[in-house]
Amino acid sequence: MSGSEGGMSNAQLLQQMALLRWLSSQSEADKNLLAAVTGVQVGRELLNRITGQNKVDAYKRDCILSIAEFIKQKPKASQAQINAEVEKNILIFAARVKALETAPLF
Repeated sequence: MSGSEGGMSNAQLLQQMALLRWLSSQSEADKNLLAAVTGVQVGRELLNRITGQNKVDAYKRDCILSIAEFIKQKPKASQAQINAEVEKNILIFAARVKALETAPLF
């Protein structure tokens, strides 16, 4: 749930809306809503950190972009050269994902 152009994520926006509502009303219902929204956001972040899924997604994007850049820079590359570049990038991706197993969570 990322925001557009470096802004707040959807989860952050919901949390801020709940906070604003609670600040305006100070009602118990709005306090509970704020607590629930914040709890979901914290839980989601903890899950991402434990699983490393956000990093895996970033590594996958890096892998794909690197292959695309190679093909863009070398449009006349042979199929064997492309295959070698793809294999190299997949090995780098796999090594980065494997390194997550020993990385600290926080």
